[in-house]
Amino acid sequence: MSEAKGMEIIMKIDFDLKGILQGAVHKDRFWIRLVIVVTAVIMMGFSLSWLLLADLGPDPYTMLNNAVSRKIGISLGTWQALLNGILLVGVLLFGGRNIGFGTLANMLLVGYSIDFFSWVWRKALPLEIFGQFYVRLLIMVPALILFIVSAAVYMDIEMGSSPYDAIPFIIYEHFKKIPFRLLRIFYDLLFILVAMVFGGKLGIVTVLMAFTLGPVIERVGKMMKKIL
Repeated sequence: MSEAKGMEIIMKIDFDLKGILQGAVHKDRFWIRLVIVVTAVIMMGFSLSWLLLADLGPDPYTMLNNAVSRKIGISLGTWQALLNGILLVGVLLFGGRNIGFGTLANMLLVGYSIDFFSWVWRKALPLEIFGQFYVRLLIMVPALILFIVSAAVYMDIEMGSSPYDAIPFIIYEHFKKIPFRLLRIFYDLLFILVAMVFGGKLGIVTVLMAFTLGPVIERVGKMMKKIL
């Protein structure tokens, strides 16, 4: 790749990101929505820290990030931020939409929230109790519910999706004959397979999320809109 071509790509990414973020600031009730989306993202990290502790599987993307970070010896939050940055470049290059401050919050805060709360649990809780299956199950159920509700709030507040979630929409633009839900399932399964290559442990929750998470979050989001 020539230097001029490289600079052109960098300028395109910079222009696209600036335009997207400047447009987001002028949306109605920006600061209230920003506080809500940051809170929702932190709650996603909080619930995922419990799901990792329960050892029954997180969502496919967290499974991959947890496996790779352990393999290369850095924190989950740091690796997830790095991978999110790489994915964001790809999303911007291919004209991805739905990028905003919520995207940046998700990129940085989910992984580091997992790191922080996991550190708290290691310091504050007797981890040997999690060797019992019923304890792990009791943790998993409310943690999964909290994750779904937090993810629904994060998506419905319309401040941008994560790069991981934006990629299937870009793929769908080129393969519209494939139903989007089916495409998303294959997309999540691909990340699960890559996670397993890096030594990730496949849990029942991860499998359930791969097949049902999108429709469930969509349904919960619709229910919450009616209530709120």
